[in-house]
Amino acid sequence: MGWLHRLDRLIGFTVAAAQWLALPLVVLLFLQWPLRDIVRVYSREANDLGQIIFALFVAVSVTAATRAGTHLAADTLAQRYTARTRRRLKQLGAALGILPWALFVLFAAKGIVLSSVLGLEAFADTNNPGYFIIKAALWLMAVVIIAQAAVDIFRPKPADDV
Repeated sequence: MGWLHRLDRLIGFTVAAAQWLALPLVVLLFLQWPLRDIVRVYSREANDLGQIIFALFVAVSVTAATRAGTHLAADTLAQRYTARTRRRLKQLGAALGILPWALFVLFAAKGIVLSSVLGLEAFADTNNPGYFIIKAALWLMAVVIIAQAAVDIFRPKPADDV
C-alpha cells in the first residue's frame, strides 16, 4: 500500500468521522433556548461548544464536498468531456487553484493561529476555554485540503484511461 493510498484512506476516515459532529451540533443548538429560558444556566457554554464543533465540522466539510464531487463542479458542461479530460481538469484545478489557495491560507494565518493556540485563547464574552480550537480549525481545513489536492494530483490514471 503506497503513501497515496494511505493518505486517501486517512482523508476518508477524517471525513467519515467529522460527519458525526453534526449530531452534537444540532443537540447543542436545540438546547440553547431551554438552557437560557428554562434552566437559566449553561446556554453560553452550549453556544461556545457549538461554535467549536461547527468550526471543526466546516473545516472538514470543504474536503468532503470535493471528495463527493459536489464542490466547485461544473458538471453540466463537464459531462460532455471524456473521462481523461475530466481527470486532467481535476488535476489542473487541484494543482493551480486549490493547492496554492490552501497553502496561502496556511501561511497567511500562521500568526493568528499560533498566537491563539500557544496562548490557549478563550472566548472573549464568556472567558470559556477553547476558542483557540476555532482558529486551529482554519489550519485543519487547509491541511486536509492540501492532502486531498495531493491525492487528486498524484492519483494514478485508471487502466482504461489511455
